[in-house]
Amino acid sequence: MYLEKIDSPADVKKLTVDEMTALAEEMRKALLFRLSKHGGHFGPNFGMVEATIAMHYVFESPKDKIVFDVSHQSYPHKMLTGRKESYLDADKFDDISGYTNPEESEHDFFTVGHTSTSVSLASGLAKARDLKGEEGNVIAVIGDGSLSGGEALEGIDFAGEMDTNFIIVVNDNDMSIAENHGGMYRNLKLLRDTEGKAECNLFKAMGLDYVFVKDGNDIPSLIKAFEGVKDSKKPVVVHIVTQKGKGYAPAEKDKETWHWHMPFDPETGKSLYDAEGEDYGTVTCNYLLEKMQADKSVCAITSATPTVFGFTPDVRKKAGKQFMDVGIAEEHAMALASGIAKNGGKPFYGVYSSFLQRTYDQLSQDVCINKSPVTIAVFAASVYGMSDVTHLGIYDIPMISNIPELVYLAPVTKEEYLAMLDWSLEQNEHPVAIRVPASLVSDGKPFTKDLSKLNKYEMTQKGSQVAVIALGSFYGLGVEAAKLIEEKTGVKATVINPYYITGIDKEMLESLKADHKTIITLEDGVLEGGFGEKIARFYGDSDVKTLCFGLEKKFYDRYDPAEVLKENHLTPEQIAEDVIKTL
Repeated sequence: MYLEKIDSPADVKKLTVDEMTALAEEMRKALLFRLSKHGGHFGPNFGMVEATIAMHYVFESPKDKIVFDVSHQSYPHKMLTGRKESYLDADKFDDISGYTNPEESEHDFFTVGHTSTSVSLASGLAKARDLKGEEGNVIAVIGDGSLSGGEALEGIDFAGEMDTNFIIVVNDNDMSIAENHGGMYRNLKLLRDTEGKAECNLFKAMGLDYVFVKDGNDIPSLIKAFEGVKDSKKPVVVHIVTQKGKGYAPAEKDKETWHWHMPFDPETGKSLYDAEGEDYGTVTCNYLLEKMQADKSVCAITSATPTVFGFTPDVRKKAGKQFMDVGIAEEHAMALASGIAKNGGKPFYGVYSSFLQRTYDQLSQDVCINKSPVTIAVFAASVYGMSDVTHLGIYDIPMISNIPELVYLAPVTKEEYLAMLDWSLEQNEHPVAIRVPASLVSDGKPFTKDLSKLNKYEMTQKGSQVAVIALGSFYGLGVEAAKLIEEKTGVKATVINPYYITGIDKEMLESLKADHKTIITLEDGVLEGGFGEKIARFYGDSDVKTLCFGLEKKFYDRYDPAEVLKENHLTPEQIAEDVIKTL
């Protein structure tokens, strides 16, 4: 085997083209071995094997700095930079992350997991190199899907004036996570169809030199192109056409499903963890389709992740023009939704909590200042969501719940969630965000609460001395803690479902002062700036003691949720113990 002998890029340089071709096949087998057992980004990495080999053959990493956009295609790079054992030995799978990570290797320069950033980051490396009078190539690798993000275009626009060594490798596989959307993709198609010879050229128009590689999975062609731009004194784009999922038939056939995949049977491609029954994706999808059929002003917006709310290709076809995928452009999605709402439409925008971070200015300025009645469903906003440091969903409450005019809701059950969706889409007074629960709970109870009466909590159990205010996904945790408190002390705790993250029920909180000594709050997110602090501030000048339970403000990475909850005293037993000490 060749891969077993690769300890650094220097070892790649010793290989012949035939040996590199054999290495590529070995790398795909290693990818298949790891991904079938561990899961991860499949299609992007299978498509970038040859290009990564060629880059490390031509360039001198880490002196020459390679920056991967979003890191979805960085697994082959990791194999060639001293981390191959994490793809060959199952016991070492967790020694590395799924993204570039400077703590792992000198060949990684940034921890990157959000898209459209590589050109900007790499241009900064190039600028610092020039300021210090140093030498070396700087290479930004970016996929065609990532070009739809505004930061990518901002970076390319800046690069056009750099007048220095700066190489942008555009990996064009004619796909984002789902299919590409946006006018620029007509130009990419034109360039593919004309083998880069079309007069209309997005990259040349922005001041960059341009090189086209028809077969981005052909090692000799790639080496020739990279050698031609190495040590260039001008910014240049190397446009390579690759096949997403290359080398594994199911991934070549169904590129969307195989962008990222759970563990699977490598012989059949069948997932080992097929989820049965409904989840909030299917619940949302079914609701929206029915709503769209009844009301043509209802529309659904995604920023390149349509299946987060169940919009698979067949569903997207049914929805027609009432569905919009804006590409990896969360900022545009939010402002677009505001415009639709202002002109009488009923927009729904479904987005992962991690990616909601990218929309802060548009949410504040374009939506909330303008009081546009947009409906935003925030998915994976939980300690139980994605656990990579770049994809954490636990910061949304402090981030958006303090924006004026926004109503941020936290349902506990499926019934509450659907009622909140329906109320939000039908009302026209408030921007509304809904924090989709971590797991689906259905109690079958009709939800009759009038949500237009803002910030009115629900007391689900009346007690005394202790009140448990448990938000959204942590409501069940609050109920369990209340039961333990009663079992251990005989004190029946009051239990409250607050529903509203963005406001407090002053009347109810005031009434608790009469016969409660301790108030506890529970929230599935970081504490600082969060929901509990609003409650604690209300009781600040009283004799009522407030205990706020949530997560410490820090960057968690590849964690076990059970361990994180225990570290933050978020088990029923720990909560009960802490409360009992105050009685």
